[in-house]
Amino acid sequence: MYNILIVEDDNTIASLLKENLMKWGFQAEGVKDFNRVAEEVLDKKPHLVLLDISLPFYNGFYWCSEIRKNSKVPIIFLTSHTENLDLVMAMNMGGDDYITKPFSMDVLIVKIQALLRRTYDYYVESRTLEVRGASLDLLDTSLKAAGKEIELTKNEFKILKLLMENKNRVVLREEIMEALWDSECFVDDNTLTVNVNRLRKKLEDMGLKEFIQTKKGMGYLIHDEGIL
Repeated sequence: MYNILIVEDDNTIASLLKENLMKWGFQAEGVKDFNRVAEEVLDKKPHLVLLDISLPFYNGFYWCSEIRKNSKVPIIFLTSHTENLDLVMAMNMGGDDYITKPFSMDVLIVKIQALLRRTYDYYVESRTLEVRGASLDLLDTSLKAAGKEIELTKNEFKILKLLMENKNRVVLREEIMEALWDSECFVDDNTLTVNVNRLRKKLEDMGLKEFIQTKKGMGYLIHDEGIL
């Protein structure tokens, strides 16, 4: 799985980027310290960097030049500037591509895939996960099975995606809670149980009875051959 580092100080844009990148099967995280961008790139070793031009402390041009002193990681500039001089400077400072705000998320994804393909011989992964006749759409977060289709909540989607990605392996409750936690919601043990029970009810209504198994004292499991 490819990891993308987001260097964007607008929290709304950064969160939107992270959410959509994860839907497409990427790992994504935002930079923690805008005064140590180059150091974080070296520490985290992302496969690609999304780099805004207008940043606190130093702008994206500066950080691109600093990153290039030690890394050849692909860099896509995010810019609200349309002047040709800024675009030329972005490329001259070591950027690989750019996209102008406001941008289409679909266009950005295509640019990311193309740049990863050129750099790592990347191939586009399937947008769906499939286990025992159930198909989870990673783009619109819907689930299809037995001719039925349902919409999942944010937490239900994250739980099911994690379990399907790790089919045939017990996923610990702690792993799931960590995946669910974000800046908007803290998920404790009771909240996780409620979410899993609601998800199970939806699955049963689609004919997927006992699709998610409980491993007492450990976590949950989806097995591709049914109940163990």
